[in-house]
Amino acid sequence: MTIQEAAPCAALRGPEMTSPSFTLRSVRAFCYRYPLSTQVVTSFGRMQDRPAVFVRAEDTDGNTGWGEVWSNFPSTGAEHRTRLVNEILAPAILGVAVSEPSQIFEELTRGTGVLALQCGEPGPFAQAIAGIDLAIWDLYARRHKTALWKLLGGTRQRIKVYASGINPTGSQQMAEAALARGHRALKLKIGFEPASDRANLASLRDLVGEGMLAADANQGWSIGQALEIVPGLSAFNLAWLEEPIRADRPWQEWQALRKGAAVPLAAGENIASRDGFRQVLGDDVLRVVQPDIAKWGGLTECRVIARDIAASGKTFCPHYLGGGIGLLASAHLLAGVGGDGLLEVDSNDNPLRDRFCGPVANVSDGTITLGDEPGLGIEPDLASIEQYRTG
Repeated sequence: MTIQEAAPCAALRGPEMTSPSFTLRSVRAFCYRYPLSTQVVTSFGRMQDRPAVFVRAEDTDGNTGWGEVWSNFPSTGAEHRTRLVNEILAPAILGVAVSEPSQIFEELTRGTGVLALQCGEPGPFAQAIAGIDLAIWDLYARRHKTALWKLLGGTRQRIKVYASGINPTGSQQMAEAALARGHRALKLKIGFEPASDRANLASLRDLVGEGMLAADANQGWSIGQALEIVPGLSAFNLAWLEEPIRADRPWQEWQALRKGAAVPLAAGENIASRDGFRQVLGDDVLRVVQPDIAKWGGLTECRVIARDIAASGKTFCPHYLGGGIGLLASAHLLAGVGGDGLLEVDSNDNPLRDRFCGPVANVSDGTITLGDEPGLGIEPDLASIEQYRTG
């Protein structure tokens, strides 16, 4: 299976193919930080607050669209990415006549390639471009008075979800709260002391019963450690084990782990190229593939990749751990593509997520149902979070 090129309007059909162009009047990013009383813990670091960079695009006809830029790390990253959008990327596309959304993604990626290389920041540039791309897709769907999930080819608006971000401390209480909110599937953060990881997994397996349980090591182990630890995890009947080793380790190490592990492997949030996804779809190492639309590719790239994941026989589960706009866009992509994948919904406290994720906040029996409103279906009230604004 090979990744297709992101051809213009490849996911669209019907009257959208001949729709008139539009012109961007403004593109602006807004930066927020919500302070946490309980830190979000991973094997590589801690989050002491929850950042969010929301992007608003408006055309000369008065239509708007919203996107979000991945900005979790480093601790100063959100403000930096906000300035990338407002001072470098947005001025380059104002006044541009747009025939379809992928045009802006391609122009910004091509136009800033040398600059991103020169300053050694391909990641931040890709993330900022992805956020703009999401906003333009939302705007485009609103122009056509069509829900984004429908514009992307979806036929079912109900999708499965799982509760993510369950910390290594207080994990049982977090899991119980998630189940009480309507979740039926859980994912635990591991990659810490092996005995405590196993105790937490046993506790959550008891809670969820025969339901789905997955684990995320956040690139926490060397290949030697992983080969020693992973076989023992088969006792917990995991749906998948996410990023047990670094995403950039030689592919031979991933292949070796696949041969020595009875647990399905998952990754994708740290793959940031078409070639990277081609490699993933070229063999059987990963069973679950998790691109992050706010971290690389936006909808322009990830809508194509998601379809190729499904066509390859693997499971597409969009990665997401940020604010509500990007989460809602991820839900629309999953509904647009279809399949048996699940949407990742973070369990940690975050009003920057909950106030802006629309129907994703309403979990019922492990599922959520998207609406028929145009675009993402929400109009964010940024005034309600003004006290958290930092840029």
